[in-house]
Amino acid sequence: MNIAIILAGGVGSRMKTMDRPKQYIEVKGRPIISYCLQTFQEHKNIQEIYIVADESWQDYISGWIAKEHISKFRGFAPAGKSRQHSIYNGLVACEKSIRQPEDIVILHDAARPFVTREIIDACILGATELDGAMPVITIKDTVYRSTDGKSIASLLERSELFAGQAPESFRYGKYRKIHDEASDEELMNTRGSSEIAYKHGMEIRLFEGAERNFKITTMEDLTNFEAELNKEGI
Repeated sequence: MNIAIILAGGVGSRMKTMDRPKQYIEVKGRPIISYCLQTFQEHKNIQEIYIVADESWQDYISGWIAKEHISKFRGFAPAGKSRQHSIYNGLVACEKSIRQPEDIVILHDAARPFVTREIIDACILGATELDGAMPVITIKDTVYRSTDGKSIASLLERSELFAGQAPESFRYGKYRKIHDEASDEELMNTRGSSEIAYKHGMEIRLFEGAERNFKITTMEDLTNFEAELNKEGI
């Protein structure tokens, strides 16, 4: 069983000029969340989809689910006070669909519309061979460490640095147990889905992601997304 959990609980604080969270901005007549939902719906190895979202947006999402025939949708989970709390809520919500601890959950940001079938395939394979998997891209610029933002504290080896993307996949049993046992503080301070898994001993497979699989965070990202759709004639 491979279950997708779409994280759509964010408030889009870095796009304050908009009247709604970024994942619900409509581009080419569709909300951004619908683009990734379609990809997971059409993937033959994804059996079910859950969505983590604030209650105030769930009716809006349900309307688009019905309109776009997202038949794999199984239910909502409430947004949490942090990203990792939202993930935990999603894990709890999909528990009823889990058949065995080795079933795979695939966590994806609703604001990453260009996820591909190939990336999802690699996530599933990686979590089958190890405990989880995530796409990464190389760092192109020289990276410096600074403790005050004004001076260089140390140099970092660029060839050893990678930027993580989503989706990230995990074996349900191990990943859920970590969250059951984690403190509220740990969940609050966790910044990446794989961070907490790595810290608790799960083996995570890294594989090559894609520059196009970007997250819409700023107005520039939104402009780039529209430009990419225009290139495709959408």
